[in-house]
Amino acid sequence: MRTRPILFLLLLIFASNRLFAQQTKTAITLQTPSSTTINKHIYGHFAEHLGRCVYGGFYVGEDNERIPNTAGVRNDVVAALKELQIPNLRWPGGCFADTYHWKDGIGPKPGRPTIVNSWWGGVTEDNSFGTHDFLNMCELLETEPYLAGNVGSGEVQELADWVQYVNHAGESPMADLRRENGREEPWKVKFWGVGNEAWGCGGNMTAAYYSDVYRKYATFMSDWTNTGGLFRVASGANVDDYEWTETLMKNIKHNLVEGLALHHYANVEWNSKGPATGYSDTQYFKTMQSAWKMDELVRKHSAIMDKYDPKKRIALVVDEWGGWYEVEEGTNPGFLYQQNTMRDAMIAGLTLNVFNNHADRVRMANLAQTINVLQAVILTKDEQMILTPTYHVMEMYKVHQDAQLIPLTVESALYTFEGETLPAVHASASVGKDGKTHISIVNIDAKQSHQVDLNLGKSAKNLSGRILKSASLNDHNTFEKPDAIQPESFKGFKQNANQLAVELPPFSVVVLTLD
Repeated sequence: MRTRPILFLLLLIFASNRLFAQQTKTAITLQTPSSTTINKHIYGHFAEHLGRCVYGGFYVGEDNERIPNTAGVRNDVVAALKELQIPNLRWPGGCFADTYHWKDGIGPKPGRPTIVNSWWGGVTEDNSFGTHDFLNMCELLETEPYLAGNVGSGEVQELADWVQYVNHAGESPMADLRRENGREEPWKVKFWGVGNEAWGCGGNMTAAYYSDVYRKYATFMSDWTNTGGLFRVASGANVDDYEWTETLMKNIKHNLVEGLALHHYANVEWNSKGPATGYSDTQYFKTMQSAWKMDELVRKHSAIMDKYDPKKRIALVVDEWGGWYEVEEGTNPGFLYQQNTMRDAMIAGLTLNVFNNHADRVRMANLAQTINVLQAVILTKDEQMILTPTYHVMEMYKVHQDAQLIPLTVESALYTFEGETLPAVHASASVGKDGKTHISIVNIDAKQSHQVDLNLGKSAKNLSGRILKSASLNDHNTFEKPDAIQPESFKGFKQNANQLAVELPPFSVVVLTLD
């Protein structure tokens, strides 16, 4: 009779050990490369007239003698962003876009009217940074501009005129006006947002109403067949508003739209975002839950789009994403200035892996925002400039731009916190035109290292790796210590034929390269 309790105990121990093994093992298997290209525009950025993103971030003025600049644009910023190979830059908003009238930002600067930025801090701007300044800056950056048009407070003719002003090569009132203002050749802007967050700051519209408004604007931006090749992006859903996506896909003629937007920010709680530094383990875990929700959002919005667009002609454009916390103490609440820690590196690595793995539908995205706002890649202070952990992740991941997606399976160990779990390890892979394979792997676990058994599917040589890691989750670069966090060479792997055993430290990002 005593054997049954002993047998039960042994079975319980076996089951517990098996569960523990399942929770601690991670296996990644690479499959045959697909026909899908990871569009470089997934790695886009966002510059809104918000806080010190444009003024003091990108633009310091042509008369500035302290900070080296080209036509008022900081040279150090240009160099840093060119190193990232940013493919596109969204401007002038955001919420600001639907109050911005582009004709106020052209012509001689002393004569330009001012504008009160009622959305962000109530500051008065002098419109010294306008269309010419932005588009010429994009040429400096060797990036494509993504202009967000004013639908909320503007008119159809205003947006149609803007398209003519920047794109028309022949004679027309708007092209002639451009020439009067010093630009002979058009800039040929391809990407256009037709309003922003129409469900909120863009007009508090219903999906049905906005879909009709969109059709009108999209019609007058081009001609019968869109011979100018405009890529028109409709103002899409806020997070998990799947009804919004369904309504737009059903109501908008597909020859009038090339992209559908989606916005989602990772945070602790929307009404209690917590600090950017000095956050607790609980706040970190909740932020990771919010960041990982991006995978669910992309899958579910894509499934709706598939019903109406099975050939995936229309792109899902996640043109606002990133971490959002409380502003730094002592700064203007409307400027959204926050520090950038290893937590943000985790958000960036995880999210970009999601986009890469869904590159058949996600073909454009924009991190919010480039400089001094939200999850910035650059922070500036007078003459100083620092690169954030997010910058370094974007730089490490640039190898995926326009590369061929390699599908993979991830059987991840669990990151467990107070009874809740998340996959600890996230990955994506691609093969470039040079034949090199790149595998990006993120361990979001705040405490545990994880070993990854990586099946390459074939033998490989010339393996190398880079890693972004730090001693503490809250670590970040400062103006006093600008290089505290930066990528290092990574040797934490062992190869056996077509297998790799990779050791990932807690909260780390690794990119492997192999021939």
